[in-house]
Amino acid sequence: MGRTYFVEEAVGQYLSDLSTKLKPYVTGLLIGQCSLQRDYVIWAVRTPPKEEQKEDGISPSKLASIDEEWITTHASQVSRMLPGGLLVLGVFIIATPELSKDSQNALRKLIFSVEKSLTKRRLWKPAEEEVSDRAALQICSATKKVICRTYDVQDPKSSAKPADWKYQSALSASWLALDCTVNVNIHIPLLATSPNHDLEKNTKTGLNRWSKQIEDSVFLINGQVKDDETELLEGQKKLRGNTQSSTQFSDVKVLTQLSQGSSHRSTATVQVCSASINLKGAVKCRAYIHNNKPKVKEAIQALKRDIINTLSDRCEILFEDLIINEGPHRKNFEREYHVLPQRLFVPVAGSSVMLSDYKFGDETAGEIQERFVEMLDQSVQAEDIHIGEEINTVNICPVSDNMDDTQQKQLTKGTLLLKLQQNMGVVIAAAVAFFASIFSFNYFSD
Repeated sequence: MGRTYFVEEAVGQYLSDLSTKLKPYVTGLLIGQCSLQRDYVIWAVRTPPKEEQKEDGISPSKLASIDEEWITTHASQVSRMLPGGLLVLGVFIIATPELSKDSQNALRKLIFSVEKSLTKRRLWKPAEEEVSDRAALQICSATKKVICRTYDVQDPKSSAKPADWKYQSALSASWLALDCTVNVNIHIPLLATSPNHDLEKNTKTGLNRWSKQIEDSVFLINGQVKDDETELLEGQKKLRGNTQSSTQFSDVKVLTQLSQGSSHRSTATVQVCSASINLKGAVKCRAYIHNNKPKVKEAIQALKRDIINTLSDRCEILFEDLIINEGPHRKNFEREYHVLPQRLFVPVAGSSVMLSDYKFGDETAGEIQERFVEMLDQSVQAEDIHIGEEINTVNICPVSDNMDDTQQKQLTKGTLLLKLQQNMGVVIAAAVAFFASIFSFNYFSD
Protein backbone atom coordinates (compact mmCIF):
# COMPACT_ATOMS: atom_id res chain seq x y z
CA MET A 1 0.00 0.00 0.00
CA GLY A 2 1.42 3.37 -1.03
CA ARG A 3 1.55 6.60 0.91
CA THR A 4 -1.24 9.16 0.94
CA TYR A 5 -0.53 12.86 0.55
CA PHE A 6 -3.10 15.25 1.97
CA VAL A 7 -2.73 18.44 -0.01
CA GLU A 8 -3.92 21.97 0.65
CA GLU A 9 -6.54 22.94 -1.96
CA ALA A 10 -4.65 26.16 -2.67
CA VAL A 11 -1.75 24.02 -3.91
CA GLY A 12 -4.05 22.51 -6.52
CA GLN A 13 -5.07 25.97 -7.72
CA TYR A 14 -1.43 27.09 -7.83
CA LEU A 15 -0.42 24.09 -9.93
CA SER A 16 -3.41 24.61 -12.25
CA ASP A 17 -2.38 28.24 -12.80
CA LEU A 18 1.18 27.19 -13.62
CA SER A 19 -0.06 24.68 -16.19
CA THR A 20 -1.77 27.43 -18.18
CA LYS A 21 1.03 30.01 -17.95
CA LEU A 22 4.27 28.09 -18.32
CA LYS A 23 4.91 25.70 -21.21
CA PRO A 24 6.12 23.30 -22.46
CA TYR A 25 7.09 22.32 -18.92
CA VAL A 26 7.73 23.71 -15.46
CA THR A 27 9.41 22.10 -12.45
CA GLY A 28 9.16 22.89 -8.76
CA LEU A 29 9.25 21.72 -5.16
CA LEU A 30 6.63 20.30 -2.83
CA ILE A 31 6.81 21.53 0.77
CA GLY A 32 5.16 20.03 3.79
CA GLN A 33 5.56 17.51 6.57
CA CYS A 34 5.78 13.75 6.62
CA SER A 35 4.98 11.44 9.50
CA LEU A 36 4.52 7.72 9.98
CA GLN A 37 0.74 8.14 9.72
CA ARG A 38 0.22 10.88 7.13
CA ASP A 39 2.01 13.24 4.76
CA TYR A 40 0.93 16.84 4.31
CA VAL A 41 1.67 19.15 1.38
CA ILE A 42 0.91 22.77 2.23
CA TRP A 43 2.91 24.62 -0.47
CA ALA A 44 4.22 24.11 -3.97
CA VAL A 45 6.94 26.39 -5.37
CA ARG A 46 7.96 26.62 -9.01
CA THR A 47 11.63 26.68 -9.96
CA PRO A 48 12.58 30.32 -10.60
CA PRO A 49 13.62 31.11 -14.19
CA LYS A 50 17.27 31.81 -14.88
CA GLU A 51 18.29 35.29 -15.96
CA GLU A 52 18.53 34.41 -19.66
CA GLN A 53 15.04 32.90 -19.54
CA LYS A 54 13.68 36.07 -17.97
CA GLU A 55 15.21 38.18 -20.74
CA ASP A 56 14.13 35.92 -23.62
CA GLY A 57 10.80 34.87 -22.15
CA ILE A 58 11.39 31.40 -23.60
CA SER A 59 11.53 28.12 -21.67
CA PRO A 60 13.62 25.12 -22.81
CA SER A 61 11.59 22.79 -25.02
CA LYS A 62 13.12 19.45 -24.00
CA LEU A 63 13.31 17.73 -20.62
CA ALA A 64 16.94 16.90 -21.34
CA SER A 65 17.68 20.60 -20.89
CA ILE A 66 16.51 20.59 -17.23
CA ASP A 67 19.21 22.31 -15.18
CA GLU A 68 19.67 19.90 -12.29
CA GLU A 69 22.18 22.11 -10.47
CA TRP A 70 19.85 25.12 -10.66
CA ILE A 71 16.96 23.12 -9.17
CA THR A 72 19.05 21.65 -6.33
CA THR A 73 20.44 25.11 -5.50
CA HIS A 74 16.88 26.44 -5.34
CA ALA A 75 15.92 23.56 -3.03
CA SER A 76 18.81 24.42 -0.69
CA GLN A 77 17.78 28.08 -0.59
CA VAL A 78 14.14 27.18 0.08
CA SER A 79 15.05 24.75 2.86
CA ARG A 80 16.69 27.63 4.76
CA MET A 81 13.37 29.48 4.70
CA LEU A 82 11.39 26.66 6.28
CA PRO A 83 10.84 26.54 10.04
CA GLY A 84 11.27 23.30 11.96
CA GLY A 85 8.97 20.45 10.99
CA LEU A 86 8.69 21.47 7.33
CA LEU A 87 10.87 20.14 4.55
CA VAL A 88 11.15 19.70 0.81
CA LEU A 89 9.29 16.42 0.52
CA GLY A 90 9.17 16.08 -3.24
CA VAL A 91 9.36 17.61 -6.69
CA PHE A 92 6.78 18.18 -9.39
CA ILE A 93 6.76 18.63 -13.11
CA ILE A 94 3.94 19.98 -15.28
CA ALA A 95 4.50 19.07 -18.92
CA THR A 96 2.74 18.91 -22.24
CA PRO A 97 1.51 15.48 -23.44
CA GLU A 98 4.50 15.12 -25.79
CA LEU A 99 6.90 15.36 -22.88
CA SER A 100 4.89 13.33 -20.38
CA LYS A 101 6.46 9.97 -21.24
CA ASP A 102 9.90 11.21 -20.18
CA SER A 103 8.70 13.12 -17.12
CA GLN A 104 8.97 10.27 -14.62
CA ASN A 105 12.63 9.62 -15.43
CA ALA A 106 13.37 13.32 -15.01
CA LEU A 107 11.51 13.40 -11.68
CA ARG A 108 13.37 10.39 -10.32
CA LYS A 109 16.73 11.98 -11.11
CA LEU A 110 15.70 15.28 -9.54
CA ILE A 111 14.41 13.67 -6.33
CA PHE A 112 17.71 11.97 -5.60
CA SER A 113 19.75 15.04 -6.58
CA VAL A 114 17.72 17.34 -4.34
CA GLU A 115 17.87 14.96 -1.39
CA LYS A 116 21.64 14.50 -1.79
CA SER A 117 22.14 18.27 -1.80
CA LEU A 118 19.97 18.81 1.28
CA THR A 119 21.49 15.90 3.22
CA LYS A 120 25.01 17.22 2.64
CA ARG A 121 24.17 20.42 4.53
CA ARG A 122 22.50 18.82 7.55
CA LEU A 123 24.20 18.50 10.91
CA TRP A 124 21.69 15.92 12.14
CA LYS A 125 20.97 12.36 11.16
CA PRO A 126 17.50 11.00 10.39
CA ALA A 127 15.92 8.69 12.93
CA GLU A 128 15.73 4.98 12.14
CA GLU A 129 11.95 4.97 11.85
CA GLU A 130 11.85 8.19 9.85
CA VAL A 131 9.96 8.33 6.56
CA SER A 132 12.43 8.35 3.65
CA ASP A 133 9.90 8.34 0.79
CA ARG A 134 9.77 11.47 -1.36
CA ALA A 135 7.01 12.43 -3.76
CA ALA A 136 7.29 12.71 -7.54
CA LEU A 137 4.25 14.54 -8.90
CA GLN A 138 3.55 14.56 -12.63
CA ILE A 139 0.77 16.68 -14.15
CA CYS A 140 -0.27 16.84 -17.79
CA SER A 141 -0.84 20.48 -18.76
CA ALA A 142 -3.50 19.49 -21.32
CA THR A 143 -5.57 16.85 -19.54
CA LYS A 144 -4.72 17.96 -15.94
CA LYS A 145 -4.18 14.29 -15.09
CA VAL A 146 -2.21 13.87 -11.86
CA ILE A 147 0.17 10.97 -11.25
CA CYS A 148 1.88 10.74 -7.87
CA ARG A 149 4.62 8.25 -7.09
CA THR A 150 7.21 7.95 -4.34
CA TYR A 151 10.86 6.92 -4.19
CA ASP A 152 12.83 5.80 -1.15
CA VAL A 153 15.76 8.25 -1.13
CA GLN A 154 17.72 5.96 1.21
CA ASP A 155 17.83 3.35 -1.55
CA PRO A 156 19.58 4.48 -4.77
CA LYS A 157 17.98 1.55 -6.62
CA SER A 158 14.50 2.37 -5.38
CA SER A 159 11.69 1.89 -7.87
CA ALA A 160 8.56 4.02 -8.07
CA LYS A 161 5.63 3.19 -5.80
CA PRO A 162 2.10 4.55 -6.39
CA ALA A 163 0.78 7.16 -3.95
CA ASP A 164 -2.56 8.86 -3.42
CA TRP A 165 -2.86 12.63 -3.92
CA LYS A 166 -5.88 14.02 -2.05
CA TYR A 167 -6.87 17.66 -1.81
CA GLN A 168 -8.26 18.95 1.47
CA SER A 169 -9.61 22.38 2.35
CA ALA A 170 -8.06 24.51 5.10
CA LEU A 171 -5.29 21.97 5.62
CA SER A 172 -2.75 24.66 6.54
CA ALA A 173 -5.16 26.77 8.59
CA SER A 174 -4.56 25.19 11.98
CA TRP A 175 -1.18 23.88 13.09
CA LEU A 176 0.59 23.50 16.42
CA ALA A 177 3.71 25.58 17.01
CA LEU A 178 6.58 25.28 19.46
CA ASP A 179 8.65 28.36 20.27
CA CYS A 180 11.92 28.70 22.14
CA THR A 181 14.93 30.98 22.47
CA VAL A 182 18.28 29.24 22.79
CA ASN A 183 21.35 30.91 24.25
CA VAL A 184 24.47 30.10 22.26
CA ASN A 185 28.07 30.33 23.43
CA ILE A 186 30.34 28.24 21.23
CA HIS A 187 34.13 28.49 21.24
CA ILE A 188 35.84 26.94 18.22
CA PRO A 189 39.67 26.83 18.25
CA LEU A 190 41.62 27.17 15.00
CA LEU A 191 44.69 24.98 15.10
CA ALA A 192 48.07 26.48 14.27
CA THR A 193 48.52 23.68 11.73
CA SER A 194 45.25 24.49 9.97
CA PRO A 195 46.10 25.96 6.53
CA ASN A 196 44.87 29.52 6.06
CA HIS A 197 42.41 29.11 8.93
CA ASP A 198 39.63 27.42 6.95
CA LEU A 199 36.86 29.19 8.86
CA GLU A 200 33.93 27.52 7.14
CA LYS A 201 35.26 23.99 7.65
CA ASN A 202 36.30 24.65 11.27
CA THR A 203 32.98 26.31 12.07
CA LYS A 204 31.06 23.31 10.74
CA THR A 205 33.21 21.00 12.88
CA GLY A 206 32.47 23.10 15.97
CA LEU A 207 28.75 23.20 15.16
CA ASN A 208 28.76 19.42 14.78
CA ARG A 209 29.95 19.05 18.37
CA TRP A 210 27.38 21.61 19.55
CA SER A 211 24.56 19.88 17.64
CA LYS A 212 25.19 16.71 19.65
CA GLN A 213 24.64 18.75 22.84
CA ILE A 214 21.31 19.95 21.46
CA GLU A 215 20.32 16.37 20.61
CA ASP A 216 21.07 15.33 24.22
CA SER A 217 19.27 18.32 25.79
CA VAL A 218 16.15 18.16 27.95
CA PHE A 219 13.09 19.97 26.56
CA LEU A 220 10.42 21.41 28.85
CA ILE A 221 7.08 21.94 27.09
CA ASN A 222 5.03 24.55 28.93
CA GLY A 223 7.23 23.92 31.96
CA GLN A 224 6.89 20.14 31.94
CA VAL A 225 9.00 17.17 30.88
CA LYS A 226 6.70 14.91 28.86
CA ASP A 227 7.12 11.31 27.82
CA ASP A 228 8.09 10.90 24.18
CA GLU A 229 5.18 8.64 23.34
CA THR A 230 2.44 10.83 24.84
CA GLU A 231 0.31 13.09 22.68
CA LEU A 232 1.56 16.66 22.50
CA LEU A 233 -1.86 18.06 23.39
CA GLU A 234 -2.55 15.68 26.24
CA GLY A 235 -4.04 17.68 29.09
CA GLN A 236 -4.54 20.76 26.89
CA LYS A 237 -7.63 22.12 25.24
CA LYS A 238 -7.36 21.75 21.52
CA LEU A 239 -8.34 24.73 19.40
CA ARG A 240 -11.30 24.03 17.18
CA GLY A 241 -10.26 24.16 13.55
CA ASN A 242 -12.09 26.48 11.19
CA THR A 243 -11.49 28.27 7.95
CA GLN A 244 -9.63 31.04 9.74
CA SER A 245 -5.94 30.42 10.28
CA SER A 246 -5.11 29.71 13.90
CA THR A 247 -2.07 28.46 15.74
CA GLN A 248 -1.77 26.88 19.16
CA PHE A 249 1.64 27.77 20.62
CA SER A 250 3.67 25.86 23.19
CA ASP A 251 6.50 27.53 25.06
CA VAL A 252 9.62 25.37 25.23
CA LYS A 253 12.72 25.66 27.42
CA VAL A 254 15.93 23.91 26.41
CA LEU A 255 18.16 22.56 29.18
CA THR A 256 21.61 21.60 27.92
CA GLN A 257 23.21 18.83 29.92
CA LEU A 258 26.51 19.77 31.55
CA SER A 259 27.81 16.23 31.39
CA GLN A 260 26.96 13.07 29.52
CA GLY A 261 26.79 10.86 32.59
CA SER A 262 29.11 8.28 34.05
CA SER A 263 28.62 5.92 31.11
CA HIS A 264 30.51 8.30 28.81
CA ARG A 265 34.21 8.77 29.30
CA SER A 266 35.96 11.84 27.95
CA THR A 267 39.57 12.69 27.31
CA ALA A 268 41.39 16.01 27.28
CA THR A 269 43.40 17.13 24.29
CA VAL A 270 46.00 19.91 24.39
CA GLN A 271 46.41 21.62 21.04
CA VAL A 272 48.35 24.66 19.82
CA CYS A 273 45.98 27.27 18.40
CA SER A 274 46.69 30.47 16.57
CA ALA A 275 43.12 31.80 16.45
CA SER A 276 39.57 31.03 17.51
CA ILE A 277 35.98 31.59 16.50
CA ASN A 278 33.30 32.54 18.99
CA LEU A 279 29.57 32.25 18.35
CA LYS A 280 27.57 33.98 21.05
CA GLY A 281 24.03 35.23 21.38
CA ALA A 282 20.41 34.11 21.52
CA VAL A 283 18.55 32.58 18.60
CA LYS A 284 14.80 32.41 18.03
CA CYS A 285 13.61 28.93 17.07
CA ARG A 286 10.25 27.64 15.94
CA ALA A 287 8.76 24.37 14.77
CA TYR A 288 5.32 23.48 13.42
CA ILE A 289 3.58 20.15 13.76
CA HIS A 290 0.32 18.83 12.29
CA ASN A 291 -2.62 18.62 14.67
CA ASN A 292 -3.54 14.99 13.94
CA LYS A 293 -2.60 13.56 17.36
CA PRO A 294 1.11 14.42 17.16
CA LYS A 295 3.43 12.80 19.67
CA VAL A 296 5.82 14.68 21.91
CA LYS A 297 8.87 13.06 20.29
CA GLU A 298 7.77 14.30 16.84
CA ALA A 299 7.42 17.87 18.08
CA ILE A 300 10.72 17.89 19.97
CA GLN A 301 12.56 16.37 17.02
CA ALA A 302 11.22 19.12 14.75
CA LEU A 303 12.33 21.81 17.20
CA LYS A 304 15.79 20.27 17.70
CA ARG A 305 16.37 20.34 13.98
CA ASP A 306 15.25 23.94 13.72
CA ILE A 307 17.70 24.95 16.47
CA ILE A 308 20.57 23.22 14.69
CA ASN A 309 19.56 24.39 11.22
CA THR A 310 19.07 28.06 12.10
CA LEU A 311 22.60 28.49 13.43
CA SER A 312 24.21 26.40 10.70
CA ASP A 313 22.30 28.26 7.98
CA ARG A 314 23.32 31.66 9.34
CA CYS A 315 26.98 30.70 9.28
CA GLU A 316 26.62 29.49 5.70
CA ILE A 317 24.94 32.74 4.70
CA LEU A 318 27.70 34.79 6.34
CA PHE A 319 30.49 32.92 4.57
CA GLU A 320 28.64 33.19 1.25
CA ASP A 321 28.30 36.94 1.81
CA LEU A 322 32.01 37.28 2.59
CA ILE A 323 32.95 35.39 -0.56
CA ILE A 324 30.61 37.46 -2.72
CA ASN A 325 31.83 40.76 -1.33
CA GLU A 326 35.50 40.02 -0.81
CA GLY A 327 36.37 37.04 -2.99
CA PRO A 328 36.96 33.33 -2.35
CA HIS A 329 40.66 33.73 -1.57
CA ARG A 330 40.22 36.17 1.28
CA LYS A 331 42.63 35.38 4.12
CA ASN A 332 42.50 38.30 6.53
CA PHE A 333 39.74 37.04 8.81
CA GLU A 334 41.67 37.76 11.99
CA ARG A 335 40.52 40.41 14.41
CA GLU A 336 37.15 40.85 12.74
CA TYR A 337 33.68 40.66 14.22
CA HIS A 338 30.69 39.82 12.10
CA VAL A 339 27.05 39.96 13.07
CA LEU A 340 25.22 36.95 11.71
CA PRO A 341 21.91 37.66 9.97
CA GLN A 342 18.78 38.00 12.08
CA ARG A 343 15.91 35.61 11.76
CA LEU A 344 12.52 36.86 10.67
CA PHE A 345 9.11 35.27 10.23
CA VAL A 346 6.49 36.08 7.61
CA PRO A 347 2.83 34.97 7.58
CA VAL A 348 1.37 33.52 4.40
CA ALA A 349 -2.22 34.19 3.36
CA GLY A 350 -4.57 31.35 4.26
CA SER A 351 -2.05 29.57 6.45
CA SER A 352 -1.22 29.63 10.14
CA VAL A 353 2.32 28.48 9.36
CA MET A 354 4.88 31.25 8.99
CA LEU A 355 7.82 31.12 6.63
CA SER A 356 11.28 32.10 7.80
CA ASP A 357 14.21 34.07 6.38
CA TYR A 358 17.39 35.88 7.43
CA LYS A 359 18.48 39.47 6.95
CA PHE A 360 21.65 41.43 7.42
CA GLY A 361 21.40 44.80 9.12
CA ASP A 362 21.68 46.78 5.88
CA GLU A 363 19.03 44.82 3.99
CA THR A 364 15.75 46.59 3.28
CA ALA A 365 12.21 45.25 3.47
CA GLY A 366 12.04 45.56 -0.31
CA GLU A 367 14.99 43.19 -0.74
CA ILE A 368 13.34 40.66 1.55
CA GLN A 369 10.08 40.93 -0.39
CA GLU A 370 11.94 40.33 -3.65
CA ARG A 371 13.59 37.23 -2.19
CA PHE A 372 10.24 35.75 -1.17
CA VAL A 373 8.89 36.26 -4.68
CA GLU A 374 12.03 34.81 -6.26
CA MET A 375 12.50 31.81 -3.97
CA LEU A 376 8.97 30.95 -2.84
CA ASP A 377 6.76 32.68 -5.41
CA GLN A 378 5.03 34.40 -2.50
CA SER A 379 4.15 38.09 -2.20
CA VAL A 380 4.53 39.43 1.33
CA GLN A 381 3.72 42.81 2.81
CA ALA A 382 6.50 44.84 4.41
CA GLU A 383 4.41 45.37 7.56
CA ASP A 384 4.03 41.58 7.95
CA ILE A 385 7.77 40.95 8.26
CA HIS A 386 8.40 40.10 11.92
CA ILE A 387 12.01 40.12 13.08
CA GLY A 388 12.39 37.51 15.80
CA GLU A 389 15.51 38.92 17.45
CA GLU A 390 16.70 42.30 18.65
CA ILE A 391 20.04 43.83 17.74
CA ASN A 392 22.60 44.97 20.30
CA THR A 393 26.06 46.02 19.28
CA VAL A 394 29.44 46.03 21.00
CA ASN A 395 32.55 47.97 20.05
CA ILE A 396 35.65 45.81 19.91
CA CYS A 397 39.09 47.40 19.59
CA PRO A 398 41.36 45.67 17.06
CA VAL A 399 44.70 44.37 18.27
CA SER A 400 47.66 46.50 17.26
CA ASP A 401 50.42 44.68 15.39
CA ASN A 402 53.22 46.37 17.35
CA MET A 403 52.09 45.25 20.81
CA ASP A 404 54.25 42.89 22.80
CA ASP A 405 52.96 39.48 23.96
CA THR A 406 51.91 40.70 27.42
CA GLN A 407 49.82 43.55 26.00
CA GLN A 408 48.42 41.17 23.42
CA LYS A 409 47.25 38.72 26.09
CA GLN A 410 45.74 41.44 28.27
CA LEU A 411 43.82 43.05 25.43
CA THR A 412 42.60 39.71 24.07
CA LYS A 413 41.35 38.73 27.53
CA GLY A 414 39.70 42.11 28.01
CA THR A 415 38.05 41.89 24.60
CA LEU A 416 36.57 38.48 25.35
CA LEU A 417 35.35 39.55 28.78
CA LEU A 418 33.70 42.62 27.27
CA LYS A 419 31.97 40.46 24.69
CA LEU A 420 30.80 38.00 27.33
CA GLN A 421 29.22 40.81 29.32
CA GLN A 422 27.02 41.97 26.47
CA ASN A 423 23.39 40.90 26.25
CA MET A 424 23.49 40.03 22.60
CA GLY A 425 20.20 39.72 20.75
CA VAL A 426 21.80 38.15 17.68
CA VAL A 427 24.64 35.76 17.26
CA ILE A 428 28.12 37.21 16.74
CA ALA A 429 30.72 35.33 14.74
CA ALA A 430 34.10 36.50 15.94
CA ALA A 431 37.43 35.49 14.56
CA VAL A 432 39.82 36.54 17.32
CA ALA A 433 43.54 36.67 16.54
CA PHE A 434 46.14 35.17 18.82
CA PHE A 435 49.90 35.00 18.34
CA ALA A 436 51.25 31.54 17.57
CA SER A 437 53.22 31.64 20.81
CA ILE A 438 50.01 31.63 22.86
CA PHE A 439 48.76 28.16 23.73
CA SER A 440 45.09 27.34 24.01
CA PHE A 441 44.19 24.36 26.17
CA ASN A 442 41.02 22.93 24.69
CA TYR A 443 39.08 20.03 26.12
CA PHE A 444 37.06 17.99 23.67
CA SER A 445 34.74 15.15 24.57
CA ASP A 446 35.01 12.03 22.53
